Amino acid sequence: TITTTTTTTTPAIIQGATAMAELTVAAGLARGLMRFAVSKGASQTALAERSGIDLKDLQDQDKRIPFASYVALMRAGKDLCGDPALALHYGEKNDLADISILGLIAHAAETMLDALRQLNRYRGLVIEVDTGTTDRFEHVRKHGELWLVDNRRNPNDFPELTESTFARMVGGTRQFGTTPFVKAVHVTHAEPPYRAEYDRIFQAPVTFESDKNAMLID
Repeated sequence: TITTTTTTTTPAIIQGATAMAELTVAAGLARGLMRFAVSKGASQTALAERSGIDLKDLQDQDKRIPFASYVALMRAGKDLCGDPALALHYGEKNDLADISILGLIAHAAETMLDALRQLNRYRGLVIEVDTGTTDRFEHVRKHGELWLVDNRRNPNDFPELTESTFARMVGGTRQFGTTPFVKAVHVTHAEPPYRAEYDRIFQAPVTFESDKNAMLID
């Protein structure tokens, strides 16, 4: 038996924007990634040139940056830092509250379920992704297990987003001393050379080339 429970309905205004216009991310997300890459040895000038991002556009964290530029920034950061696992490390080390008001909203939630509802409701404030008419994050019960599924389309076009998102979810709870809640991790992309970093960060079995991007949760 398979049952699904969506935590909330994404506002139509966000759905319409992602369907009709170029996808974007908040400048705060890009700025956080750029600062993190610089802290690991990358040149800020080189990062800006290779991603096509104007540094002036990063001064206001709520300004919008093209999604494609964010992808280019991530790829440039990996290259210039010599860190192929940069997305995992960025998610692990950076609190969402430092780059978006959405992080503060999630911190104010009484439970993890409430926090997830807010992430679904306001996710467009941080990053726009194509999920069709479905919420990005969904609880799916299957064979007595509860999975947290990321429903975005074409995830393997940018697997680094899966890495940073899941690492941030896991790392974000640990800062509060929360009991580990992830029992297994599934991703649709192939196993990378830095598999050991998945094991260290998630501390749970990881399955690559799965049919879903999801975490089995307690």
